[in-house]
Amino acid sequence: ERVAMPVEWSALLLTCRRDHGGVSALQRELEVRRLRGGLGPRPPALLLAVEDPWARLGSGGATLNALLVAAEHLSARAGCTVVTADVLRDARILILHMGRDFSFDDCGRAFTCLPAEEPGAPAEALVCNLDSLLGTMTHRLCVGSPPGVWVCSTDMLLTVPSTPGINWDGFQGVRVIAVPGSPAYARNHGVYLANEQGLVRDIIYKGSEAQIQQCAGPDGTVPLVCGIVFFSSDAAEQLLATHVIPPLDACTYMGLDSGAPPIQLSLFFDIVLCMAGGVTEEDFVKGGGDASIRSARSVLWTALRGFPLSMACIPNASYDYMTTSASDHIRSLTLLPGCSGLCAQTLVPHFSVPWQQPCLLEDGSSVTNCLLEGAVQLAAGSVVQHCHLQGPLEIGPGCLLSGLNVGSSPALRGRPLRDIVLQGHHVQLRDLPCRVFTLTGRLDDWQATYLNVSWAEFFRRTGIREGDLWDAETPRRSRCLLSARLFPVLHAREALGLEDVLWLLSPATVASEQLARWRTAWRMSWQELLPCLDTEAELGTRQALFFLQGQRKVQRVLLGRQDCSLLPLARSAVHEGYHEAMLGTLDEVASMANDAGIAARALACIADVLGCMAQGEGGLRSGPAANKEWASAFGCLESGDIAGGVRKLAAERQKWMSRPALLVRAARHYEGAEQILVRQAVMSSCQFVTVEPGELPPLGCWVQVVCPARLDLSGGWSDTPPITYEHGGAVVDVAVLVDGCRPIGARVRRIVQPELRLVSLSGAPPSEVVAELVCQELEHLQDYCQPHAPGALLKAAFICTQVVQFPSQRPLRAQLMENFGGGFEVHTWSKLPHGSGLGTSSILAGAVMASLYRAAGKAASTESLIHAVLHLEQRLTTGGGWQDQVGGLVPGIKIGRSKAQLPLRVEVEQILVPDGFTQTLNDHLLLVYTGKTRLARNLLQDVVRNWYARLPSIVQNADALVNNAEECAQALRQGDLLLLGKCLDCYWQQKKCMAPGCEPLAVGRVMDALRPYVYGQCLAGAGGGGFLYVLTKAPRQKEALHQILANTEGLGNFSIHSIEVDKGGFSVEVVECDTKDGAHPGGDRAV
Repeated sequence: ERVAMPVEWSALLLTCRRDHGGVSALQRELEVRRLRGGLGPRPPALLLAVEDPWARLGSGGATLNALLVAAEHLSARAGCTVVTADVLRDARILILHMGRDFSFDDCGRAFTCLPAEEPGAPAEALVCNLDSLLGTMTHRLCVGSPPGVWVCSTDMLLTVPSTPGINWDGFQGVRVIAVPGSPAYARNHGVYLANEQGLVRDIIYKGSEAQIQQCAGPDGTVPLVCGIVFFSSDAAEQLLATHVIPPLDACTYMGLDSGAPPIQLSLFFDIVLCMAGGVTEEDFVKGGGDASIRSARSVLWTALRGFPLSMACIPNASYDYMTTSASDHIRSLTLLPGCSGLCAQTLVPHFSVPWQQPCLLEDGSSVTNCLLEGAVQLAAGSVVQHCHLQGPLEIGPGCLLSGLNVGSSPALRGRPLRDIVLQGHHVQLRDLPCRVFTLTGRLDDWQATYLNVSWAEFFRRTGIREGDLWDAETPRRSRCLLSARLFPVLHAREALGLEDVLWLLSPATVASEQLARWRTAWRMSWQELLPCLDTEAELGTRQALFFLQGQRKVQRVLLGRQDCSLLPLARSAVHEGYHEAMLGTLDEVASMANDAGIAARALACIADVLGCMAQGEGGLRSGPAANKEWASAFGCLESGDIAGGVRKLAAERQKWMSRPALLVRAARHYEGAEQILVRQAVMSSCQFVTVEPGELPPLGCWVQVVCPARLDLSGGWSDTPPITYEHGGAVVDVAVLVDGCRPIGARVRRIVQPELRLVSLSGAPPSEVVAELVCQELEHLQDYCQPHAPGALLKAAFICTQVVQFPSQRPLRAQLMENFGGGFEVHTWSKLPHGSGLGTSSILAGAVMASLYRAAGKAASTESLIHAVLHLEQRLTTGGGWQDQVGGLVPGIKIGRSKAQLPLRVEVEQILVPDGFTQTLNDHLLLVYTGKTRLARNLLQDVVRNWYARLPSIVQNADALVNNAEECAQALRQGDLLLLGKCLDCYWQQKKCMAPGCEPLAVGRVMDALRPYVYGQCLAGAGGGGFLYVLTKAPRQKEALHQILANTEGLGNFSIHSIEVDKGGFSVEVVECDTKDGAHPGGDRAV
């Protein structure tokens, strides 16, 4: 089934009232949504907040003006010098109307925040009704529609199923969207009267019961008008053409600039209604009120009457108009069913409480964008938004609190907060910004009551008189809550605060002093305040509070070691200019934590913020991190001074913030700093390395160690630091012979010369020398921590086994002569190709350390070697896990485990399989060399980066890896090949999730070709190339598989190898050498 793609808008316009200003703030809100991915994968080229030319333009006038603005901008982008309707032909335009003032949100219904967040969103943000509607329109309602213009009101909460089921085949004209509702609800709303073909006959607003019943369908519901209309390109062109015809020219900014007198036009009753089949021209034009509206309706009838008006009523959709009733609004926010536009299934509250505080919020309450400190109790049926409150506070049922800052908390303590609406507002009085508080009752009807009681009762209770609220000439019918000058704004002598409205809840006997103060203050009514509300300041305050609670979230998540991703918050901080605040918080956490694990994650988060600031430019995140400018900070971290290191990192960071390339390089250095702390954490495993004194072999005698390769059957990546000690790991490994032999080995002997002779052989001795290096001075060892330096692994082995002390005041020659009477010669080899995925480098490190300990007269257990290799790889800075050495040093089939704790300790359990099952595995397991060498050196860095970012997919995958390992161990214990194959296939999917890009195309072709013949298959190790191991359905299938692959196109240079379980594990033997000091000794014999 083809997945419906979201609409790619050509233009998105948000209209707003002229008298409020704030258009630049709304433009910024749209731009931020573009940046954070809220406008789809391909955001519209044209994104505009459009101010209505007149204060009372109406939804129809706002639509015509926005359509003109869109056409003008699209015409200019097309290179035209005049407005041309041709640009509408293939355009997809969305016009959203902000609409009227809303008494419960200073930013209007569009920016009313919903108690929801979208867990999968790339950037963390508050979810407004605008976002919900944008999601609904883009991802659901408008999908599949032809080019044209969608118009959508933002004054309702709308829920639409994921597939609305609108048929667009052969569509022409104009279509209205309806939502099924009850006849009772329809009494205060508009409904469509449509015929059986879905063509609209009439629009009935607040109709009689009989009129409404006439519109009902077979199920008894009626199609509610929900504020959404679609104009086809043809209809939109005709509507646009009317903007030059008086009096409709007065609806646009061009009319304003031309001096036309203003008119007010309704989208539904002046534009859409003229196309309804049951409406006559005479009735339509006459219903227009004054002459200018009648004239406008006549023009619209001529232009649009020819277009069919159809209706699409969306089953299972719901519509909730945002009324001026506080009870309705509180109910909407506490019983929100979920916002269909948010393409997430889970909607959760978005607020912050200090992480050590108990939560005192009852079910059925709602908190959005708040910082609650201390004991703040909130009863069911109450809503708190955009508040920073400090307990102890008790908020009873039926309350709406909004816009209160932390300074308001003392005034709230001990107050009977129940069934009230308490709001803090930003007001702009000419050039004077003010904070004003308003207080109303949940049950107020805006006419006859205030604070849930009659005016008479209110006057009796407070001592306030009618003359305090209304002028003597105010008509009785106009004396209502809207016009009552209740709310103090300025006082000649004293600063005003929340207590200057809260006293209105108290009886007169208590409040006489407050009454006098209230009377001497300059006060405003609701209707006077509304035009003065400062949208820009309110949006800015909400944003600041969001990022303040974001900073607290950073502290809570990092200090509480929570598996919660901070990357979406980092992206938002960068988009909205709060990156410095976030960086400061991360610096603070890293330096104060006194914990290397927490500090490392904080530094990784800083790297993510810097990476976000580069905005995809400046190069790859992975790269070198050894610039000398950062050396001083790194030195502090190496020495254990985390706080000092973090301070120096922050100081250096300031020099690298000016352009993307520098930001990316700084991010790399922060990841380098984080790796220092990871190394220190992993090195805690040194305490599990126990070395006993042993017999020193004779000079010239080789100590030779040969090791099997390893197959990781499940759980790999869970052994990788820091995952292994932050999450816990489990890996099932098998030690294997490849083509009948142990492919990895090392040998060490003491030599007379006080030097280190490091030799790499092409295969087991006596093979030719591939590379040889002689170290005679300590400084020759100083590049031991650079993995690609010649002999780095062997140099690190000498240092980690403490055969050589480095750094040291004593020269290398002196150390070797005093402790061992000479130097050492080391030979290493592997018969496996580079990047095989069979654990070569770690197993080789184990072989070198085992032979080196023995040659130096020491003895180490297998458990000690496993932890010693962990230590070595951290010193080497390759940062590997523990599964490879467990697989190659411990014989047979086993599961290694590590707990989510430090110090890091690996415990290994042999898996006991049924009799004969080992041979069964030998018969059914094959290795296929893919011919591809793994090129992705940065796979490990990417995985660690994603883990520190706690990407949800990675956290879930880490759980799944460990669970699959335990299931795989069980399959082996039961001797169940089918279940084992499923575990292998599952493991390969988990590897691809952990490290995307680890399956080259050629490998995919091999796996496809083999799939019918195997129970399961997986690339060994991290993937990306190397060996594929397969569990065949039939035994001994080497020749058969070779034939299958030989007949498969595009595979290149593959080969198939037999493998068998090595029950013996690695071997150590001392070989007496006849030659004194040769590099190619002959005639060796075992002693």
